[in-house]
Amino acid sequence: MSELHSAGDEPSEELLRSALLDSDSSAAVAMRVDGLALCDELTIIFHGRRDLSTIQTYVALGSHSTGDAVSGDALLRVPCDLDLAHAADRDEAEQLYRDQASALRDALVAADTVLAVWREPLAEITEARIQIDRGIASPVDAPAPRLIPVALRAAERRISVVAVCNARTLAEGRPPLGIACIQHELSHVYPLTDDPEHALIDFLERAAEHAHQLADQLAHQEASVERFLELSGD
Repeated sequence: MSELHSAGDEPSEELLRSALLDSDSSAAVAMRVDGLALCDELTIIFHGRRDLSTIQTYVALGSHSTGDAVSGDALLRVPCDLDLAHAADRDEAEQLYRDQASALRDALVAADTVLAVWREPLAEITEARIQIDRGIASPVDAPAPRLIPVALRAAERRISVVAVCNARTLAEGRPPLGIACIQHELSHVYPLTDDPEHALIDFLERAAEHAHQLADQLAHQEASVERFLELSGD
């Protein structure tokens, strides 16, 4: 990637700004993932910096090729990075790269597929219209790093569903994935293999219990304030 525009996400921007300006110390490689149910197309970008000893992973919406200009705010940082340190030579490094890149690609496909499966149960259980939100910036805080820049939203119930992952190198294999349900400050991550209907029912029960706890807490605080005002009035 030879040209990258300035954007709002400074950590991503700073790492990507110098891509291939010095080919001896920086390189970026793009890999497209297409045929997806919700995202249509995604591009995985691996960016390596010798001076920072990093090979960082980003995911962008749409199709991009090595050499394309991509701004920092069009990149989702995914903390599942390449680890080629154990390669004895170039051939082994190429094999490790293929294996690790394939593992990440498979993880993206799995996350997109499972989110698509969740769409119908989410609509049925919440009795709400489901929006597919494709974007790097997220209006809700996920409890773990997002893997793909897409979310399911039941706006009337203020519930969001996103695919998340654990931070680790791709040398450890396909990253562990989960589906996070989010409502206000409440969130819970379910295994990718969980039945969506059962998971959503469980989350709504958690949300109801959380609402009851908040109501009890508010009533407690109000009672405390009333007692304080009574003391102040004496």
